[in-house]
Amino acid sequence: MCGRYAASRRPEDLAGIFEVEKWEPEETLEPDYNVAPTKEVYAVLDRPLKDADAASTSSSVTGKPVRQLRKLKWGLVPSWAKTPEGGARMINARAETVHEKPSYRRAFAARRCILPADGYYEWVTAAAERDLEVEGKKKRPRKQPYFVTPADGSVFAMAGLYEFWRDKTLPDEHPLAWWVTCSVITTEAETSPLAVAPAEGPRALADIHPRMPLMLTADRWDAWLDPARTDVDDLRSLLEPPPAGLMRAYPVSTAVSNVRNNGPELLKELEGPEEGTLF
Repeated sequence: MCGRYAASRRPEDLAGIFEVEKWEPEETLEPDYNVAPTKEVYAVLDRPLKDADAASTSSSVTGKPVRQLRKLKWGLVPSWAKTPEGGARMINARAETVHEKPSYRRAFAARRCILPADGYYEWVTAAAERDLEVEGKKKRPRKQPYFVTPADGSVFAMAGLYEFWRDKTLPDEHPLAWWVTCSVITTEAETSPLAVAPAEGPRALADIHPRMPLMLTADRWDAWLDPARTDVDDLRSLLEPPPAGLMRAYPVSTAVSNVRNNGPELLKELEGPEEGTLF
């Protein structure tokens, strides 16, 4: 699962990392250390530019996709939805079923993106409660939060989908007539040892939660973003988990549990779980 993450990198840095060709300064977002569903987030995607934007590029002639950094809303709204109200519940798509679920299958075939992050937060749940959650019988309680991030400090590139939704109650020229929303793809959490584990507590990501965002290593970025790749079996091969041993996890303040809290202090590593929390 991915219900919160941190995204503090500047757009110009992301543009360099992902070889972005087009991004609008007016779409710049402030660093966000507590990204929650329905917030606006950065997404990297390959898509032909609109005529006005493409006037000075070769894409205006060829219609070829251009690598863009866009501002999207987290919580996917399918194009066929009557209202956008369900978007807050559609923040994650399971890698195992994304190709067949009505809400995601069209986007999986044609509208894939990368959601850049510093890492994500997850709250430790006791083993018995995790089993119930996997079976869908119980919602997990919030306990000790951990921050999960690449051990080498690189960007956490989460596999995502994006979709367009038209608000038919508004005229075409209205700035909110079109919604562009996204979802994070998740996969089974790694059971192998963390590259860097906390002194006490979880030794593997699966000890924290049974699911994790699907991280794409740099060698898969181009293939994942390529809208010309539409064969489902081919695309499913890109959903393989990354190599084991790339991640570290450490305990952070329970202040992150309140979405109103936001700042770099949320990423500060604690020496151990906070008093009164459980592993």
